[in-house]
Amino acid sequence: MEEGTSAANLQERIDAMRRFNRFYTRQIGLLHAGLLDSPFSLTEVRVLYELAHRDKPSAAEIGEDLGLDPGYLSRILAGFRKLKLIEKIPSRTDGRRILLSLSRLGRATFAPLEKRSSEQVAAALRKLRLAEQSRLTGAMQTIEKLLKGEKKTDGAPYLLREPHPGDFGWVVHRHGALYAQEYGYDETFEALVAEIVARFVQHYHAKSERCWIAERDAEIAGAVFLVAQSKSIAKLRLLYVEPSARGLGIGSRLVGECVRFARDAGYKKIVLWTQSDLDSARYIYKKAGFRVTHKERHHSFGKDLVAETWELPL
Repeated sequence: MEEGTSAANLQERIDAMRRFNRFYTRQIGLLHAGLLDSPFSLTEVRVLYELAHRDKPSAAEIGEDLGLDPGYLSRILAGFRKLKLIEKIPSRTDGRRILLSLSRLGRATFAPLEKRSSEQVAAALRKLRLAEQSRLTGAMQTIEKLLKGEKKTDGAPYLLREPHPGDFGWVVHRHGALYAQEYGYDETFEALVAEIVARFVQHYHAKSERCWIAERDAEIAGAVFLVAQSKSIAKLRLLYVEPSARGLGIGSRLVGECVRFARDAGYKKIVLWTQSDLDSARYIYKKAGFRVTHKERHHSFGKDLVAETWELPL
């Protein structure tokens, strides 16, 4: 029974991939006689792209990277030479090695193809909201990495952006889940986070308040809020970084953005409220120049805690 079920599941996945391939082929126009309204096939445009974006590659290098049969690639290059689109250049270090580059005519021929390609993609993206664009490109990155067998690396880049619809709920969820898992906080902590986030959304002032979302591999990697406590005092709230993204400097970057924005907005001081057991966050605050100004014992979130107030004069 298990073998039959497994075979059925595999066939479903095969059908799903083939269905997606057919859809995407239609979407980018690969079934047209000429790609991008040109006289060139998909493979020919791929070869032109490599020649345009690489510094004098050899035919063997292009064939290996594109997975092309040497004979087939040789015929494509011969056609390009006949059209005077490419030039052959002897290698300075190895006289037997021939390098390739686009001629002036080749660059002029390829330029409108690249422009039309970018315009087609831009037109497709403009049909989507920003959040949907992030989901789409994230899914594409996931497909590429999975099929290449790549794994996320600790040095992967990240970006900071404004929140999209759904991000606020995610921040509340992750605070509740992570603080329960790592510090043993109960559901009352998640309720407090929900109140803070709701207040931010309902009373948001763009000139004096801000939320930053850190994104890595098209997934939320962290967040922080800066809100107005008074006209001269800003309050840093809800700093968090996903465990998988720690060690990349995201927490320090988020706090740094709060400090920069607060200065530009004319605040005289930033304050924050945290707990003595949150060592990682406390380290970031101290490194940014914050200092503890008050401590108080209390029982909250199902635990006996020591609350700390930190301040940073601007």
